Amino acid sequence: MKCFKTEKAESFKTKTERFGFNLFPAYHRSGGRVRFISNDWKEIHVSVKLTWKTRNYVGTVYGGSIYSALDPIYMIQLIRILGSGYVVWDKEAVVKFIRPISHQVCARFLVTDELIAEIKETVAKQKEMTLSLPVHFEDKAGKVYAELDKKLYVADKAFYKEKRKKNEKERLGKVVK
Repeated sequence: MKCFKTEKAESFKTKTERFGFNLFPAYHRSGGRVRFISNDWKEIHVSVKLTWKTRNYVGTVYGGSIYSALDPIYMIQLIRILGSGYVVWDKEAVVKFIRPISHQVCARFLVTDELIAEIKETVAKQKEMTLSLPVHFEDKAGKVYAELDKKLYVADKAFYKEKRKKNEKERLGKVVK
């Protein structure tokens, strides 16, 4: 099921999680399919292709399908890699549609050990951070069809809970006054 050559392998558990991910109604309806999840969650392959479900008015893949196939992956990937001591939220996304998609294209989500170390180091010092991660859909020949720049918020879970409490108190204080 891999879209790209990789040294990584899926485990039985990540194969099962991939199957469940593709059955989840919100993702299933996007037209995107998770094709591969490495056993350490550091590499994920996603595809989208032109079908009657993804077809737009002019006969190519609908932009909403393109975006929604890519949208949740980095957030879920980081949640799985970083673990329960961190909070990860999607913050912003910029999609650049380069050329119409009329056949299957794939995207590779890679999270390196260096990136994980950088996130952990920054969050340890600053308690929170925003990072930008790029990904793109390409065909078998390597031609790029759409690019996505995803901004994510990552924070220490204890810090985030306190921040939310403080913000809630401030918000309630303004409402009462």
